[in-house]
Amino acid sequence: MATLRIGTPSIRAQLTLAWTAAMVATLLVFATTLLVVRRQLLLEEHELRVQRRADQVVLAIDVARRTGTEPLFAQNDPLAGPSIGQRMSAFLSLIEGYVLVQDSSGYDIYASPSVRALSTSDRDRFSTAARASQPGPGSLRVPLFSDDLMLATRDVRLSDKDRYRVYAALTTRDINLTPPELVGPMLTIAPFLLMLSVGFAYIIAGRAFRPIDRIIDQVEAITDGRSLHRRLVIGAAGEELARLSVTLNAFIERIDLSFGALRRFTADASHELKTPLAVMRADVERAMTPTVSEEERAVALEEALQQVTRMADLVDSLLTLARADEGRFEVYREPIELAPLVREVVETARLLGEENELHIIATRLDNAEVLGDVMRLRQLFLNLVSNAIKYTPKGGEVEISLVRGEAEVTLSVRDSGIGIAAADLPYVFERFWRADRVRSRASERGGFGLGLAISQWIAQAHSGRLEVQSRLGRGSTFTLTLPLAGAPGSGMTGEYQSVVNTRDEPIDLHGTLTAD
Repeated sequence: MATLRIGTPSIRAQLTLAWTAAMVATLLVFATTLLVVRRQLLLEEHELRVQRRADQVVLAIDVARRTGTEPLFAQNDPLAGPSIGQRMSAFLSLIEGYVLVQDSSGYDIYASPSVRALSTSDRDRFSTAARASQPGPGSLRVPLFSDDLMLATRDVRLSDKDRYRVYAALTTRDINLTPPELVGPMLTIAPFLLMLSVGFAYIIAGRAFRPIDRIIDQVEAITDGRSLHRRLVIGAAGEELARLSVTLNAFIERIDLSFGALRRFTADASHELKTPLAVMRADVERAMTPTVSEEERAVALEEALQQVTRMADLVDSLLTLARADEGRFEVYREPIELAPLVREVVETARLLGEENELHIIATRLDNAEVLGDVMRLRQLFLNLVSNAIKYTPKGGEVEISLVRGEAEVTLSVRDSGIGIAAADLPYVFERFWRADRVRSRASERGGFGLGLAISQWIAQAHSGRLEVQSRLGRGSTFTLTLPLAGAPGSGMTGEYQSVVNTRDEPIDLHGTLTAD
């Protein structure tokens, strides 16, 4: 029996936690994406600024060279080498960032104050990176020991042989990739968003599981055993819950039918046992009376013995059906010739029908081979024949025929008896059912109402069909159809699955092994 695990969170709590985790993950992904995109945008903007700086330097030098306001190069200093003009140097020093100008021989003719302020190692790294860069629209990242620069290079030709190269760089430290104005509000709003997501998730999960809670309440109200007649209300909560309600209703319907059948079975069995027990008690009490003669005592004991035999038959029949229901009844199947078996049953039927002067007729007996249990099939045939004899009046007729087809063989037992009403036909094979219970119990025809139920099980255990046709006052016809040996469907199929008996013990007519 399944038990509820204490401490296991409800599905609602699990969905709330999952929703919250998904919300937190979404916020983290969103924040990370936002920072990455902002970083990329800032780097692109910074690169444009570096490009503009390089273009400004080139434009200033080019204008000064074309207008002739000042020579591009001052007189070469024999000790210091060539240098840019003083006024041009003062103008270039006003440009933000790192600026370096080299002549066609790669000599530095101008270095901005920022470049000159670099340490020796950083200036060497900057000069090396500058000489390795190529002029164009792109930029180059230059990592220094004290800074991280973004460098743009421009190449301006003075003549076919002479040129100068301009390098402009800006530090990337000015780019605030994680600004407080963005991180601060995110850290402030995140707890409120988290609490809000938990609340919304709990409310949404509650609304989603409200129909399930109603189904649980209805099922709990039904499982008390006295309300199996009730059914779940199929609401408009969704296709899945509607299907669940339909499935549970079908399940409860089957349970209700099973409980009803069990109650009827118990009541009928108790009633059937009550009468012989009462008779047997009266007989025993009469036999124990001191004033009773020996002859009367013998009669009483004989009647008690008959009632004991009757109850034993009832118990054996109930045991047969119980084992069949559980699918653990043993059936030994082997090839059987039906014609000899039916002839044997016909002879038995003629003996049973002599008292009422019944005419037992075998119109046609085709030989056919089937896979079956000979004891069970004999029990089935005798049940059908004895049932026909029991309800056929004196001087009536019982006709038996065995007809072989291409893949099946059909046994028919027709009688000219009292027949069965059309309203009673659906219940013929139910346990403890009799068409006229009062008349049957008051007459010698009285039985338990289990013979046809057992016959139906035997037919199904042999992959066959047992059917009945009848009209009130005009007799009944029971038809048994079995597959021939080797025909499709001749194996063990049907409602009851039986276990093949691999032992050598014979099986008696009541369904119990003679040796356990």
